[in-house]
Amino acid sequence: MQKCAKDFQEILCKMANENTGLHSAKRNKKDEFYTQLTDIERELRHYRKQFQGKIVYCNCDDPYISAFFEYFAKNFEYLGLKKLITTCYKNQRFDLFSQGDSEAAIKLEYTGGAKDNLPTPDDIGVTNLQGDGDFRSDECIEILKEADIVVTNPPFSLFGEYVSQLAAYNKKFIIIGHQNAITYKDVFPLIRDNRMWLGYGFKRNMAHFVAPHYEDTASDNDHKEGMIRVSGVVWYTSLDHNKRHEEMILVKRYCGNESDYPYYDNFDAIEVSRTQNIPMDYEGAMGVPITFLTKYNPDQFDILGCSYSYGEPIGYHKEGCGYGASVDGKQIYKRLFIRNKNPIN
Repeated sequence: MQKCAKDFQEILCKMANENTGLHSAKRNKKDEFYTQLTDIERELRHYRKQFQGKIVYCNCDDPYISAFFEYFAKNFEYLGLKKLITTCYKNQRFDLFSQGDSEAAIKLEYTGGAKDNLPTPDDIGVTNLQGDGDFRSDECIEILKEADIVVTNPPFSLFGEYVSQLAAYNKKFIIIGHQNAITYKDVFPLIRDNRMWLGYGFKRNMAHFVAPHYEDTASDNDHKEGMIRVSGVVWYTSLDHNKRHEEMILVKRYCGNESDYPYYDNFDAIEVSRTQNIPMDYEGAMGVPITFLTKYNPDQFDILGCSYSYGEPIGYHKEGCGYGASVDGKQIYKRLFIRNKNPIN
C-alpha cells in the first residue's frame, strides 16, 4: 500500500486507541475536529430520515482534518446508510477547508458493521486514486454518479462550478458555502427555481475552520486556537426541512407608509432594506437583502430575480439604466426580488 493510504490508516488507529475512540474524545473536548464536528451534527440532525438507505459521498473532503467522514462513519447505522465514500484531493492549494498536502489522492469507503459503531482500519477501505482527486475528474465523476447525497465543504473559489456539477447530475446535497454565493450566476437560478435553498445554518451565521496559515481576528470569546472564524457562512441544500416551511410573520404595511419603501431607479420594485420590514399588503415586486433566504418560505413568497443581469426578472429592469439596484442615484447592496403570494389588504 502506498504512503498516503497507509498514513491515514495510522490516523484511524490513533483515533480508535485514544480515549477508547471518537465518543470519548468528544466528551472530553479534546477532539481536534471538535468545532467542525459539532457544526455538522447540529445541521445534519434535521435530515436524519432522508439518509436512510442512501450512498453518501464527500468529494471535497480532507480526512486528515475534516470531521465529515468521522460523523458519517460513527453514525452509519443510526442513519441507516448504505455506503459512505470520501475522496481527498492531492496537493491542493491551502484554503479554508484543506491543508492540501497529501502525497496522493485517496478514496475511503465504508459499508458499516464496525463493532460499537467505531470503525477501525480493517473496517474501512483506503485506496489511492489514479488521478489527483479533483471533483471534476472523470474518476470522481464516476463515483458521483453512484452517490445519492453529497455532503462536504467545497472550496469557496470553485463553489459555482461545484454546484453546477451537482445540478447537472441531479444530485441531492448538503454543502457549506458563503452567503455571497447566493447571487452567483451558477447558483442563483437554482435558488430562484427552488432546486436549492438554505439549511438551518451556523450559530450567529459564522463558523470556525482549521486554517493555521491565517490569523484569526475574532474576539477573545469567539477565538478558537488553531482555527479561523469566517462570517457569512451558510449551509446550502436540496433536501427539504421543516424550517423552510415556517411562515414568516409580517407586521408592517405599505399602505400609509409609502415613503418608507422607495422605488428603485432601475427596477420596477420597492426597496425593503430589512427582511423584518417586508410589508404584508404589497402585491408587487420587492427588493430585499440576500439574508432574506434565511426566512424564505416557498409557500409564502416567489423569488423573481436578483439585481444582476443574469438574474434579471423579465419585465422589471428599466431601459437605459445600469445593473445593480439603486435608489435616488445611490447604489444598494445585492438584492433579491420577491413577491408575496398572499398579501393581506
